[in-house]
Amino acid sequence: MTTFVTRAAATAVIFGIAAPAMATEWNASVWGKRREFTEHVEKIAELVKEKTDGEFTINVSYGGLSKPTENLDGISIGAFEMAQICAGYHEDKNPTLTAAELPFLGVKNLREEVAISDALYAHPAVQKDLERWNAQLLMSSPMPQYNLVGRGDPRSTVDAFNGMRVRATGGLGDAFKAVGAVPTSVASNEAYNAMESGVVDTVAFAPHAHLSFRTIDQADWWTENLNPGTVNCPIVVNKDAYAALSDAEREALEGSVDEAIDYYIETYGKLMERWEDVLEEKNIQKVEFSEEELAKFRDATQGIQDEWIAKMDAQGIPGQELLTTIKDALEEERASN
Repeated sequence: MTTFVTRAAATAVIFGIAAPAMATEWNASVWGKRREFTEHVEKIAELVKEKTDGEFTINVSYGGLSKPTENLDGISIGAFEMAQICAGYHEDKNPTLTAAELPFLGVKNLREEVAISDALYAHPAVQKDLERWNAQLLMSSPMPQYNLVGRGDPRSTVDAFNGMRVRATGGLGDAFKAVGAVPTSVASNEAYNAMESGVVDTVAFAPHAHLSFRTIDQADWWTENLNPGTVNCPIVVNKDAYAALSDAEREALEGSVDEAIDYYIETYGKLMERWEDVLEEKNIQKVEFSEEELAKFRDATQGIQDEWIAKMDAQGIPGQELLTTIKDALEEERASN
């Protein structure tokens, strides 16, 4: 954790008088550019600074501290204090988090995504998993269901996915592989180049990422209702840095999470209102799959959850318990509304 002492404080130390408390400065590693996906990080930084009268600040860095696939490594060695990670970027580093990336979990909106993530993050097995990296989970980055943009003729049936090269990570990649596609797990900031060079035919993203990483600029079509799943990208903090916070700083950080998430969801809602206009402006063809085609996709991926549970069990991780935690949280969220 980075701290600094003012000249006045240094003078006070020299002359043996009471010194003012040191200010706390954290660095947060994200990637790309500022967008809906990072608005909760920006908001929590703003709130923490306000609540501590500037004594606790969080500097948000967009790619200047680490590659997105190495943020967890940076947290583990204390290279920075906060970071956004995506489970599918490194499944072996955070296997428990991949439970939330399994296809067709049935999550319908961002509030439900927050609910299942919060429940998952609270599970002891998940916390133990992240502790290997000296990391502590702070909050989720709820995202809507992913859908595809592609070039050329639209892929309007599940059978047409056979041989399709798609940028998709984690459970989404497994889902597309189950119907004959060839998933490639390039980082989000590399997706445009992968699409432009023909490394992939299609890219699976949430709407904000199609805009931010400009894959929409190369697209001829968009799958309106495929909705196979999404990725899980929590905000984590270095455990030592968190432990070093004062009670007031810790309260300011933890007490700002809900407000930051609310702001994120509000901001994302505004983007979704613009999304239809973007598709029309860019003359993107919408592809709607019939219920019969969607059922074929779901049927093809039925075994993925069982395979995931068996894989977790082999690592001593309670896979079924984690999946049940998600499903129970989803039911509770719906019952409360």
